[in-house]
Amino acid sequence: MMVNKLSLINKKVTENAPEFIKACEERFDSDVSAVVNGFLSNPDCDIVLLAGPSSSGKTTTAGIIAEKIRSSGRNAFIVSLDDFYLNKEDIPLNDDGLKDFENVTALDTELIHKCFGELIEKREAELPIFDFTTSSRSEETKQITLKKDDVIIVEGLHALNPVITDGLDEKHLYRIYISVSSRILSDDGEILLNKRNLRLIRRMIRDYRHRNSSVENTLLMWQGVLSGEDKFLFPFESYADVKINSFHEYESCIFKNEALKLLSEVPHSSEHIEKVEELMSALNLFSSADISLLPEKSLLNEFISR
Repeated sequence: MMVNKLSLINKKVTENAPEFIKACEERFDSDVSAVVNGFLSNPDCDIVLLAGPSSSGKTTTAGIIAEKIRSSGRNAFIVSLDDFYLNKEDIPLNDDGLKDFENVTALDTELIHKCFGELIEKREAELPIFDFTTSSRSEETKQITLKKDDVIIVEGLHALNPVITDGLDEKHLYRIYISVSSRILSDDGEILLNKRNLRLIRRMIRDYRHRNSSVENTLLMWQGVLSGEDKFLFPFESYADVKINSFHEYESCIFKNEALKLLSEVPHSSEHIEKVEELMSALNLFSSADISLLPEKSLLNEFISR
């Protein structure tokens, strides 16, 4: 049973944090295993489409799914839809006149259809590689050759959008939606951290640690990220064959100290100070768990490293 009440989370972390963390990790692993077993029971399905909003853990989960497929005796390849971005100069603009990387039209859908069609029909294709340092497609490509039972895992914000799979034989496709699907509540039922704020905490730590981006910059981009999800992801959530909840009950306890430190560095003059204070107020309610307790293979390592 999933725990999402502050008092119970704090009690379990205080009494026996390692055991609580182990139970949370086993729950998530069991959920992913059930999804993989369901997919593997259908021999026709060889393209897994994995979509979810920002900071849901798509990248790590794609890797976990690939490992489980390989342990079953089949091989798996991971393809990121980000590699199909158009060159920066061809990216459409949003209403503010900025490059709209959240828009599905920022992807080369014609090339996606060509590559996926070749993988299904010919069992091989030459895939692009996007260079994020230059915001353009690399001259290098990635060749994939599939054997009879091999599987492609396609992960990205737009993986459930019908535009991506237009014209492909449905019997080959299996759709997975992953997100933080739980809130953290007080004992009287008040929402202390909603699903979006839990993802925001993950993202601001990840952006700082892995993308050299300040919390203020993450907050500046956040509304655009949410708008993109509202337009280009959530309308297709119901298309998923199965859903995975990536919420880890102990995560706020692991994130607490790092998140509070980063949030405290945002100046009071910031236009985002109200959100900063909201997050700090909630995080201060949690007991801390030492980051050394974070398992090496935990999905949370995608956001914060031990």
